[in-house]
Amino acid sequence: MKNLGNMLKQAQQMQSRMQELQGELELVEVEGQSGGGAVRIVLSAKGVMRGVTLDPSLLVASEKDMLEDLIVTAHEDARKKGEAVMQER
Repeated sequence: MKNLGNMLKQAQQMQSRMQELQGELELVEVEGQSGGGAVRIVLSAKGVMRGVTLDPSLLVASEKDMLEDLIVTAHEDARKKGEAVMQER
């Protein structure tokens, strides 16, 4: 019975630590880039988008498709970095 009590205590400690980590991940920001930094996206480590920065030279109607692709690529870069942070913690 003593072992069961210890196991329950350890499980509660782990649960508490996981909640702390989840809170920390809300505050950690990662930045993804594409186009040599022309497009930058900032996400929380949990994947919430916090910002987008576009180089003004990309704001040309004829470059719309390229800009869309760069945004998707920058988002994917940031998402992967966020996942790496989550794995580290």
